Amino acid sequence: MTGPGVARTLLRRTALCLAIAGIATMGLMLLGLDTALAQSFNLDFGAAEGTATARIIQLVAVFTILSIAPGILVMVTSFTRIIVVLSFLRFAMGTQSTPPNIVMVSLAMFLTFFIMQPTMDQAYREGVQPLMEQEIDEAQALERVIEPFHAFMRTHVRDQDLQLFLEISKAGEDEVGAATPLRALIPAFMISELRRAFEIGFLIYIPFVIIDMVIASILMSMGMMMIPPIIVSMPFKLIFFVLLDGWYMIAGSLVQSYGPF
Repeated sequence: MTGPGVARTLLRRTALCLAIAGIATMGLMLLGLDTALAQSFNLDFGAAEGTATARIIQLVAVFTILSIAPGILVMVTSFTRIIVVLSFLRFAMGTQSTPPNIVMVSLAMFLTFFIMQPTMDQAYREGVQPLMEQEIDEAQALERVIEPFHAFMRTHVRDQDLQLFLEISKAGEDEVGAATPLRALIPAFMISELRRAFEIGFLIYIPFVIIDMVIASILMSMGMMMIPPIIVSMPFKLIFFVLLDGWYMIAGSLVQSYGPF
């Protein structure tokens, strides 16, 4: 095969490798280390099939996908809802940069792992592992890896949001359910997650706003209007959150908001 045929083949295989490598990378990161390291991973660049150019493109694709793995993590998992809720919590308490961003992101990643573990396990077991063992080709692996994430997003997307992006993407009437295109499902899932995160953030803000109002009223009644209420209310917010075992409640509620596992 020469000319345009070779170019089309290379582009198709490169696209498949990019998609599979992205989901595989995310799966290997969020699956247990014992599962990921138990596999013998070999890169065979001396295979008879394909040209040297194709193998170079595949190698570049592997390194490229490492840089976009965080974006994939945000788009198709529960990470968006969790990190937004934790950010609202920090702002509601008025602690500025405490806990630091690295702590918030790390906690969000662990909670995402617990929520997404069944989906990751299914994607790895049905798609990545057979591909590594050369039991299926790239196209079959891509389809099997995407399906668990597709089902997860369909479960947690709002119908109104999905319908909006189906109309924007001009999807056909038969492209619903399992046939819903990712170009409509992924953004619909993201804004659904943002909506739920804002709802949770509203509930988190209420008690802390009440504490601020009470402290401000007390300071005004005492004629201490020059003292910023937020400084005085800070310790009360902290002890209130600690006495309620707030971290336990927030973490548990976020995980349970996705249903039983």
